[in-house]
Parts: sequence; C-alpha cells; structure tokens
Amino acid sequence: MDNELLKRAYRLMHTAAAMATLYEEEKAVASRYVHATARGHEAVQLAAAFLLLETDYAAPYYRDDAMLLGLGLRPYELMLQLLAKADDPFSGGRTYYSHPSLRRAGIPVIPHQSSATGMQAIPATGMAHAIHYFEKQGIRIEVPQGLNNPGVEASPLVLCSIGDGAMTEGEVSEALQMAVLHQLPIVYLVQDNDWGISATGREMRAMNAFEFAAGFPGLHRLQVDGADFGSSYQGLAEAFAHVRSRRGPVLVHAKCPLLGHHTSGVRREWYRNDLAAHQEQDPLPRLHARLLQAGFFEADLTALATDAQATVRADWQAAVAAPNPDPATFADHEFAPAAVTAEAGERSPAGAEKALMVDAALHAVDDILREFPEALFYGQDVGGELGGVFREAALLAKKYGDARVFNTPIQEAYIVGSTAGMAAVGARPIVEIQFADYIWPALNQLVEELSKSCYLTMGKFPVSALIRVPIGAYGGGGPYHSGSIESTLLTIRGIKVVYPSNAADMKGLMRAAFLDPNPVVMLEHKGLYWSKVPGTEDAKTMEPATGYVIPLGKAAVSQAADPDKLRQGDTALVVTYGMGVHWAKAASRDFPGQVEILDLRTLNPIDFEAVNEATRRHGKVLVLTEEPLLNSFAESLAGRIQRQCFQELDAPVFILGAANLPAIALNVELERQMLPSAAKVAATLGELLAY
Repeated sequence: MDNELLKRAYRLMHTAAAMATLYEEEKAVASRYVHATARGHEAVQLAAAFLLLETDYAAPYYRDDAMLLGLGLRPYELMLQLLAKADDPFSGGRTYYSHPSLRRAGIPVIPHQSSATGMQAIPATGMAHAIHYFEKQGIRIEVPQGLNNPGVEASPLVLCSIGDGAMTEGEVSEALQMAVLHQLPIVYLVQDNDWGISATGREMRAMNAFEFAAGFPGLHRLQVDGADFGSSYQGLAEAFAHVRSRRGPVLVHAKCPLLGHHTSGVRREWYRNDLAAHQEQDPLPRLHARLLQAGFFEADLTALATDAQATVRADWQAAVAAPNPDPATFADHEFAPAAVTAEAGERSPAGAEKALMVDAALHAVDDILREFPEALFYGQDVGGELGGVFREAALLAKKYGDARVFNTPIQEAYIVGSTAGMAAVGARPIVEIQFADYIWPALNQLVEELSKSCYLTMGKFPVSALIRVPIGAYGGGGPYHSGSIESTLLTIRGIKVVYPSNAADMKGLMRAAFLDPNPVVMLEHKGLYWSKVPGTEDAKTMEPATGYVIPLGKAAVSQAADPDKLRQGDTALVVTYGMGVHWAKAASRDFPGQVEILDLRTLNPIDFEAVNEATRRHGKVLVLTEEPLLNSFAESLAGRIQRQCFQELDAPVFILGAANLPAIALNVELERQMLPSAAKVAATLGELLAY
C-alpha cells in the first residue's frame, strides 16, 4: 500500500465518521427515515472499495456507506438518499439510506437489493453466474460507457457484502451451494460485529461464517481483522486475486466492532453493555497510529480530518436544501416499457400442423435459445436426459449444452432470485418451478428482489426474467401437485402474470414474456399440456411460425355469441382463463349462440378495457376460475366489473370456482367435487341467463 492509498483511506474514514456524528447531532432531521452507518466497519469496507474495478459488480448492504464513499460517491449523494430527496441518484427518494443502485462509469455496477436480511446473497451469486456463463459462451459483457480502463473487463468479479448474522439464512446456503457447484467468480465479504439487532452471536449461531464456510468444499476461506485497514486490504487483495484468476469463490470473514447504533431506530444505549470493548477496536485511531509510524505528520493528518469534516458539513447543508420528489412522479417506473406492443408474425402459417401446448412451449424456448445467445434455461430436472418432468424441455440440454440448459438443486429461492443478478449483467434467464405448489420458498426473492427493482431504481434495473410454473389440477395429482396460485401472485406488484389456454397463445405469449424487460410468471396448466383431459381438445391449435408474438395484457374472444341472440338480449359473457376456457366451451353447448367467452390470457396487466366492453355488450357476466373463490382474483375482478359497469348490468356478476378448501384431495372423486366442471358451469350459466 502506497502513501496515497493510506491518505485516501484516512480521509474517507474521517468522512464516514463525520457523517455518523452529524447524523446523530441532526437526528431530528436525519432520523426521519431509518438509517444505519458504517461506524466501526470503515476499514474493511474501504479496502474492498479500493480493490473493486469499474467492470466488477457489487452488492453492498445497508451499513456500507463507507464502501460507497470508497467507490467514489460523494457524501452529498448519500445524504440525498438519507433525506429521500428528488436527486437521490439511486432511487429518487424511494428507498432507504445506503441502498444503492447505480450504473456509472468508473464505479462497479450496483444493482438493486432489498433490506431483507441475507437476501442479497442469491442475486449477487446470480450476477457471478451470468459472468461465468458469458465467459463460457464467449459473449462480451456489456459495460457502462466511458470506462477509464477497458482492459480490466477480462476478469470481472462480484462482491457480496453481508453480515455474519445474515449467514444463518437458508437462502445464503443456497447461494454458497451454487457458487461452489459452478465455481463462480464471487467474493462474499462477511462483516461480523457479533450483533444482530439486540441478539449476540452466541445467541444466534453455533459457529461464525468462517467456520460455517468449511462445510462448502471448493469455497476458499480467509479471515481478516476488519478494524485494521492493512489486514483488510491484504486479505481482500488475496481474495480478489484468487477469484480473478478463476480459482473459485472466496469467503472473507472480517471481525469488526459496532460503534454506532444498530440503526437510527434501534439505539445502542437501550441494550448494549459492551461499547467500551468495541471502542478499543475503533479503526480510525488505529489507522491514525499506523500513519504516524509510516512517517506522516500530525498536522497533515489533522488537515485531512478537518477537510473531511468541512466537506460533510457543507454537503449536509446542500442536501437539506435540495428539493423533494415531485408527488406527481409517485407511480413512475412500475414497469419498464414493454418490448412487444402488437401481435406480429404468422399465427396459422400455411402447411402448419396442430400442436400440443407442451410442444408449442418447447418449440418457443428452442427458438429463443437459438436466436438469443444471452438466453439460458434452468430449473429442477429441465437439463440432462429428462428435460423436465413434463418433457417441456426435452433434448434442449443436448442441443444447447449444459452451460445453457441445466439442472439446479432443489432451490426454488435460488432459481427465482438468481434471475435478478443474471438480468443485471445482461443475461436473459428462463427458469422453471417444477410445480406451482412449490413456489412458496421463492416468494421472498420474487417479492423483495425482483418485483421492486424497477420501481426502486427509477427504471435502471428492471429484471428481465421468464418464470415458468406448471399449475392446476388434472385428475389425481393430489394436494401438492394440483394447486392454483394466481391470486397470491397477483398481490405482488411489479410482476406480470400470464396464463395461456391453447398452443398458439402459449407460443406467442412465451416469446413476448421472454422479450419483456420485466419479471413475467407464465402459468402453464398441466391438464392442457397434452389435451388428454376430456373437453380440452381445443387447446391443440395450428402452431404459429417462429417469431410469432402476442402482446401481454391483451385478452381474446375465444368464442363469440350469435349476433341475433345478442340483439335479442339473450346472451351472457364468461370471463375466464386457462382451463376455464374449456369448461366454458363445453358448457356453452347447452346454450347455442348464447355464450361469449373472453380469454384473459394475461392476468396482470389485465385487459380490463376488453372486459368492460364485453360486459356492456351482454349485460350478464360469469367470472370463472379454477381457484377457491374466497378472497380470490375472481372475486376481485367481479367486484370491479360490478363497480364500473353497474348501469349496464342486467344481473349481479356471477362467479364460479373451486371449493374453499386448503388443498386438492388425491382421490379423483373428491377432486371432482371440489373443482369446477363443464356441468357446474352449465348450471350456473342457466341460472344467469334466466335471471
């Protein structure tokens, strides 16, 4: 380490300390929104920042403001976020202090991450996974414009910063497992201050992170004194060199004191009795003493400290005076603009044959992998010989190789959460959850990391991810392979949900979902895959040509009513999707010409304009779903129709769905009693038409 590096570290350490002091002095203003500071952790954070290159990727956590200073952020910029100001460069006043998201020349790419403890490990590992994939495929990683040193892009790495308490999260183990399994280029920097919030290390864990990491063969381990800049810099330099030379992932365990509050809302004086012991390890006086030993003069060090403090004070005044966000912008960036806005391509090309839904899906993914080298497909059992338990990825691994189509462990959280990191690097992941009933471990990542990213980064980091989920009951699947989950998914803002009912729509929507820059969950009914369920023959259609797309959020009339019946006012509308389309078609044979079926195709964004227009034509509406009705999407949609189309309705909006029970029974007769059917739909339509 040369003297300039030491001087820079000393000045920035004083900057971080001065910020923490000022925030405490100005807590009436500074603590309006909760924050944490790096006080006690500055040495190891600055060491990491100085070693990162602008072609790297970083996932700092909520105590890492010193790291951000080391990367080149000004105190003023951090204060803009602290005070939730309009010019906050990360989120425009939308998210907490020290929650960065940035694409800026000269600084590593910093995608969005949440405050959910330990959740950053999976997206960060997904970044490393994308880097690894691109390198194996010979694909150049796109980097921000204006790089100062383009030559360093040969061996980028990811830094994942995390606390020792967070290492006990199960999702961290999933990340470490994949990092070792694929030997990914990532450094996990674990900052251990022996505290969670008010729980100490001895209460929370049986071992520290260094000891825990021994259970992952192939994960190189290092320990550093996180309160000593020299030890931290030397250890992290070794870790970075190990990863840059592609010798596998590294975990660095750094012991640090906690000198500030846990956060501004949980104050140290409420429960801490070890402050004196932690104060002895303060990295600032330790670096001061080292610089004096290295020949620096006291006056020079005082000048550096004074300059840092003056900068912090001046930046604070400017940040306090900065404008707040325009309230009119509150809804901006819910989604990135859609890539597909109109239907395109041939839906029924000359000479085409009818295709099963499962084959249309397979061919759509095959077309995508052939056309887009940045695309890859992974999940449980989708690679290798099997190609998915429904054969929906059959032979793709053999065709495109194990680097592009591969199996994962039984790790739903990693499968979904890694897509956020993949997308930040430029990969285009298609992933699969084997059954809808098993998506629940992935919800943490879907909600906290994927759904919020575009909105909280002001559009800088939308997550382009296609998540395939086989769904629905199909005759004896039982309680863990038959569930419907769309209502739960539709309470998550910031994701799109697609639910095709036939092969042509499957192929067109699959491509549009892949091209969409936002997270898209595609629900694929298992009972429609092969059209083996009686009454689902219409799920087979002529297969569209390669490149065919349907814009998300556009409903389609699956069956029109007879115009004469419509003029006579003797018709009804069924609003449905998935299997409901086929129940409605079968039921409508009892009412020739009297039933129009509107297939929603996309549940979010919903084409309510089409629902509205069709409702006004018919005046009688049945909303049909496979889900249990209580508190469901179907009930919500019925209420919306009732509210907005009340004057045009000739009857209350009817709804039909499954029984309000916690699971689908295994016995097929019990299942039949629980679910809708063509006969049940016919009975309901008869009542509605006679109203």
